[in-house]
Amino acid sequence: MDIDSLFELDRLAVRTVASLEKRRFVWDTLRAMPGRPFVALVGPRGSGKTVLLRQLRTDSDAALYLSADSLERDTDLFSLVQTLSESYGVKQFFIDEIHFVRDFAGHLKQIYDFLPVHLVCTSSVALALTASAWDLARRVVTVPLQPFSYREYLWFAGHPVMEPLLLAQVCGRPVPVEYLRLGGRFADYLGGGLYPFTLEPGAGRELFASILQKVITGDIPSVHPDISMDEIELLRKVVRFIGRSGVDGINYSSVAKNVGITKYKSEQYLTWLEDSFVVHRIMPRGSNVLKEPKVLLQLPYRLLYQEYGQAIGALREEFFVLAMRHHGVEIDYLKSTRGAKTPDYILSCDGEQTVVEIGGKGKGRTQFKDVTYDRKIVLYDADADADAGTRSPLPGQRLPLFLVGFA
Repeated sequence: MDIDSLFELDRLAVRTVASLEKRRFVWDTLRAMPGRPFVALVGPRGSGKTVLLRQLRTDSDAALYLSADSLERDTDLFSLVQTLSESYGVKQFFIDEIHFVRDFAGHLKQIYDFLPVHLVCTSSVALALTASAWDLARRVVTVPLQPFSYREYLWFAGHPVMEPLLLAQVCGRPVPVEYLRLGGRFADYLGGGLYPFTLEPGAGRELFASILQKVITGDIPSVHPDISMDEIELLRKVVRFIGRSGVDGINYSSVAKNVGITKYKSEQYLTWLEDSFVVHRIMPRGSNVLKEPKVLLQLPYRLLYQEYGQAIGALREEFFVLAMRHHGVEIDYLKSTRGAKTPDYILSCDGEQTVVEIGGKGKGRTQFKDVTYDRKIVLYDADADADAGTRSPLPGQRLPLFLVGFA
């Protein structure tokens, strides 16, 4: 692609975001980074990385936006940046979906070491940045861009911005009443509203099928070029099996058995899918239990395979896992060797071990028998639980699920 075309595409990219006033909450973090870091925005397709990257470009001088999937795969990125910097005065580069350039990590290393430029890039495949043979750790600052938290969704949907609620406050202290009144759009959020593009006129859930197709047939093969067409089809089968199943008992072994692959391949495929933000893996906690992760889907992919009412229990758990990602909190799921009921998850909150049961109608504190903990909480779906209207939240014991979404 010639230089004039690159500048024309940059001009068009800037124009697409000129009228957008709102920016993702991570904006201030990105603008406040000191020194000369190379920044990688990493997150799911559709989470708003391209828009945010273009907004950063618009706010910068002597800059250029490049979309890597419009370049030849064998583009010499170092030479291109060098030419644009030395001959055209470009000092800031914003490169979208950089994993589409072959050996991009080696080029990034050379650019960082030898050219006086600033660079921000995006990728929809975390593995592209974390598993490189090149040492990018000291050169590239990775910033996650997850889908909206519930708090950020409400703001983009038109509600005044709310201050974040720390998880410690949600777990153990009375929550201000103004937050308790904001659960009315939670079902819309679970149904796909956590992605910015769903707020655009005419956007429907079918777009998630297109995103998933792009991840499996484009993103993953771009990082693993030796993958075969048969393996691409097996990846589809893995996601379809998870999507059509409940959330209990989905692990390496069950995926291997039901898809017809080895356990080794099951682990490999689920690693690729997690690095591409399609699944979550949560490790178990407990003595004498099989150390295989519980596998859930990223919201709202399950709705490609089940109706909302059928999937609601799984969607609640998938929301909770994503909310903990927003809070930066590690969680484990609890597993019993005897098959007895246990709480869903355990985490450290405000220095205390907290067990959490996720559920709607019928879920209660009896689930916590024989579990060692400091605090126990039931998070119920205030909209779906018919009994929720007849009881009030109890700090540190029982709260509406959506409250953990105010990260």
